[in-house]
Amino acid sequence: MHCPFCSAEDTKVIDSRLVAEGDQVRRRRECLSCHERFTTYEIAELVMPRIIKQDGTRQPFDEEKLRAGLLRALEKRPVSTEDIESSIIQIKHFLQATGEREVKSLTVGEKVMEQLQKLDEVAYVRFASVYRRFKDLNEFRKEIDRLEQQPDSK
Repeated sequence: MHCPFCSAEDTKVIDSRLVAEGDQVRRRRECLSCHERFTTYEIAELVMPRIIKQDGTRQPFDEEKLRAGLLRALEKRPVSTEDIESSIIQIKHFLQATGEREVKSLTVGEKVMEQLQKLDEVAYVRFASVYRRFKDLNEFRKEIDRLEQQPDSK
C-alpha cells in the first residue's frame, strides 16, 4: 500500500478491525518513511453475473432495475425501506453465491417473487400477475388459492 502523503511503498498495519457487520476490514496503517498514519478499508469484490433474458440476449445485472421492480410491486404497501433494501441484498447475495458468470432472468424473477411473498402477499400477487402473465381470472385465482394453502411464512 502506497502512502497517500509521500507515496512511499512501505507501510505497516498498526491495527485491523472488522466493520460493517463483518463485510469490511478497517486497517490503520503507518508509513515507514514519513510516519504519517492513514486508514484503509478492504472489502471482497464479488462480480455480479450477467443476466440471460428470455430472448437469449445478455445484459449486466442492474440493481436499479431490480429495485424499481420491487418498488413498483410494493407501491402503496406498508413495507419499510429497510425491508426492501434487505431483500435486494439477499437477492444479490443469492446471485453471487451461485458462482455462475451468467444467470437466467427466470431465476432472478423467481427469487424476487420469493422475497416479495415474504414482504407482502399483495405485492407478490401484483408482481406474479405481470411476471407470469396470467391470461385470465382463473389463473389469478389459482395463485391466490395456492397462497392461502401455504402456512404463514412470515
